[in-house]
Amino acid sequence: MGIFKKIGQALAKTRENIARKFDALLSHGELDDDFYDELTDILISCDIGVRTSMDIVDELRVRARKEKLRSGEDVKNALKNILTDEFDSLPKINIEYPAIITIIGVNGVGKTTTIGKLASYFKSQKKEVTLVAGDTFRAAASAQLNEWANRTKARIIKHDEGADAAAVVFDGITSAKAKKTDVLLVDTAGRLHTKTNLMEELKKIDKIITREYPEANKYNFIVLDATTGQNALTQISAFNEFAHIDGIVLTKLDGTAKGGVVIAIEKDYHLPVVFIGTGEGVSDIEVFDSKEFINNLF
Repeated sequence: MGIFKKIGQALAKTRENIARKFDALLSHGELDDDFYDELTDILISCDIGVRTSMDIVDELRVRARKEKLRSGEDVKNALKNILTDEFDSLPKINIEYPAIITIIGVNGVGKTTTIGKLASYFKSQKKEVTLVAGDTFRAAASAQLNEWANRTKARIIKHDEGADAAAVVFDGITSAKAKKTDVLLVDTAGRLHTKTNLMEELKKIDKIITREYPEANKYNFIVLDATTGQNALTQISAFNEFAHIDGIVLTKLDGTAKGGVVIAIEKDYHLPVVFIGTGEGVSDIEVFDSKEFINNLF
C-alpha cells in the first residue's frame, strides 16, 4: 500500500468531517461574512482551534479579495496554499546518524508502541536499531518494549523495574557505540502527576547522552494522541517546561475526526510533525508530508 493511500485512509474521518461541510458551504456561492463565519466554525469543529481558525480565515478573506476569487475551487486552492505556506515555514528535521531519539509523552498515548513502529521503520531503512527501556517506573513497560524488540528484531537494553533510568540509558549508549548502532530509541516515563521527578529524570538522561555520546545526533520527540484534540496542545505545554522538544509523533490519526490539531500544533508551537501513525500494524507509521496531509483534508 502506498504512503499516499495510507495517509488518505488515516485522515478519512477528518476529511469527511471537513470536506462534506466545506463543499456544502462552497455551493452557496457568495463569499460574504456569513460564509467566512461558517468556514471558521467548520475549521474549529476539526480541532484546528479557535484562534488558529480565525487567523486562517482572515488570511483567506484578504487573499480572496486581493485575487478576486469567485469559484469554490479557487477558494479551496487558496486555503490549501495558505496551509502549505504555514507548514513550509516550519523547521525541517532530517535525521542524521548515529541518532539518539528520546521519546517523551504522557502514559496512554501509544509511546511504547510508537517506539516499536519507529524501530520497524528504521529497520526498513537498513539501519541498526537498539531500544532502551528507560521507563523503569511503569509496571511492565520494559516487558512491553521487549515484545516490540522481538517483533522488529531490534536489540534492547533494559534493567529491572525501579532502576535508575539514566543508568539504563548509559548502558544503551555503551552498547550502541560498541555495536555501531545507527539509531538508539529511548523510552521514558510519562508520569506528569510528579513533574519534579520527571523533570529531573529527563535532565539526567539528557546530561548522560551529551556527556557519553557527544558525536551522536540528539532528538527529543513528543508522542501525542490525535484523538485527544486540543488536549495535545496542553501536553506540549507541560513537557515544554522541562524538555526541549524537536518534533512530534502523532498517533491514532486514523481513529479521529480531529486531525486538524496538526495545524493548531504548528501554529501555536511552530513544531514539526515528524511521523504519523496511520494504523495499528507494526509498519503503520509514515514520515509526515505536509502537502499530502493538506491534499487529504479536502
